[in-house]
Amino acid sequence: MSRSVPEGRTVPGEEPTELRRVMGPKLLLLFIVGDILGTGVYALTGQVAAEVGGAAWAPFLVAFLIALVTAFSYLELVTKYPHAAGAALYTHKAFGIHLFTFMVCFTVMCSGITSASTASRAFAENLALGFGLDRQDATLIVVVALLFMASVAAINLRGVGESVRANIFLTLVELSGLLLVILVGFYAVFADRVDFSRTVVFDSPGDKSAFFAVTAATSLAFFAMVGFEDSVNMAEETHDPVRNFPRMMIAGIGLTGLIYVLIAIFAVAIVPVGELAAAEGTPLVLVVERAAPGVPAADVLPFISMFAVANSALINMLMASRLLYGMAKQNVLPPFLGRVGPARRTPWAAILFTTAIAFGLIWFVSRDPENSVVSALGGTTALLLLAVFAIVNVCVLVLRKDRIGRPHFRAPTILPVIGAITCAFFVGPWTGRAVIQYEIAAWLLGIGLALGILTRLTNRLVGQRNRITDPRAMGDPEGGTD
Repeated sequence: MSRSVPEGRTVPGEEPTELRRVMGPKLLLLFIVGDILGTGVYALTGQVAAEVGGAAWAPFLVAFLIALVTAFSYLELVTKYPHAAGAALYTHKAFGIHLFTFMVCFTVMCSGITSASTASRAFAENLALGFGLDRQDATLIVVVALLFMASVAAINLRGVGESVRANIFLTLVELSGLLLVILVGFYAVFADRVDFSRTVVFDSPGDKSAFFAVTAATSLAFFAMVGFEDSVNMAEETHDPVRNFPRMMIAGIGLTGLIYVLIAIFAVAIVPVGELAAAEGTPLVLVVERAAPGVPAADVLPFISMFAVANSALINMLMASRLLYGMAKQNVLPPFLGRVGPARRTPWAAILFTTAIAFGLIWFVSRDPENSVVSALGGTTALLLLAVFAIVNVCVLVLRKDRIGRPHFRAPTILPVIGAITCAFFVGPWTGRAVIQYEIAAWLLGIGLALGILTRLTNRLVGQRNRITDPRAMGDPEGGTD
């Protein structure tokens, strides 16, 4: 438990802040776990299995290790610079190149939009499954996904603040579905309904080697591990971050990694890979039905999954709109994106802009029936964040020269080196990523670059500054709109 600190005083590792430090280690752990859990494992287990066969646990394990190594870099930086700006702040401190800082921040924002778009599609498929609608009706699924995204925007416009206790409730709901799968998996073991021999069989499409099959599947599975990096935005609201962040972030990533690996093992041991890969919506429904036929999985899991992905979408669209607002207020994006509603004090222009991009993504990927929408958008999210993670790992090494006069976490030097190399490796086309993921990323970053250049030229004409004066404001998820 966190120590009781008299009003106005701090403990070692706590810098003075205007925000109230309300998060002890337990709340921080639940926040991290809740941020990681969500769309990925519910929607992608079957597609990961399609890439590697029965060894579907291997990509999740590799994704866990990459996330863990990168988490050590985040831990050094968040305890060294405990401010709510994340990668944008670290990049600015390490390199001081304003365009580079802007593009990193815009990339993080885009990852939030692609993640929310993935969640909207998963929500639509699970809604169709839960209510017995025709999941083969592509138009219906797209319409439901767009309506869901519009609902997220409406909630965002009304003014939704991030609540730690609400996050705890949502986390417990998400965990309940995953723990159900694990429990029925153990039940299936005792009921002799599993075949663990399938879990060591590599079977990849196109006769890929085991290395490239796992690499391709890891590029997709990594989407299930993202989210831990968002917790750095809570640094100013956490008691004794130097002590609590390292323990809780490592514990949170370890717990979610264990859950994912167990689910992947049970899934392929209970359901043949071909059936698992062909399952739509939530493949885990099929796993529970086979393991424990008496459990009404089709009546429960789709709705739990809808709850999980809805939470993921709302959090990511909140983050994306606030980042866009922050960049507009720093005069690196058009100023109209920084407009705030007079009544609700929410950044309505940024919310509508990010929602429009999400609409475009859902339509663009859905127009080709051969595309796996969840795979394309989830893979793009992982692609964008892996690029950011590679930069963050490099920032750790560059900022070692910046010494501060208080204790902070220090990662073993070899870890950010490994993290930078592995994250950069998984960004490349040799991983077997679908071309559409690079197309989506290129269009999104192209929009950001064009808006940034247009804003810079406009600023010159009107005599305004073209420099980022406070990178912390770009990463503030509240954007000063409360």
